[in-house]
Amino acid sequence: MIKPSKVVFINDELEQSFNSLEDNDPIKKAMVRAIHDLRQNAFSGIQLPKRLIPKEYVQKYSINNLWKYDLPKG
Repeated sequence: MIKPSKVVFINDELEQSFNSLEDNDPIKKAMVRAIHDLRQNAFSGIQLPKRLIPKEYVQKYSINNLWKYDLPKG
């Protein structure tokens, strides 16, 4: 299933840190690709079993599901 989605940063500090990276930084390039992939398909990545979701995330962010997206190597 393909479902477009909206990608947001969890807080302003994280977004500012991302934006401060140089455009040619390999981490930023990988993250830009991940953001693009997630905008096109919310189901990119691997869904983690609910028992593996940290309780802190559930309390702090009120989430009930969590997906993992591996950044490309190199």
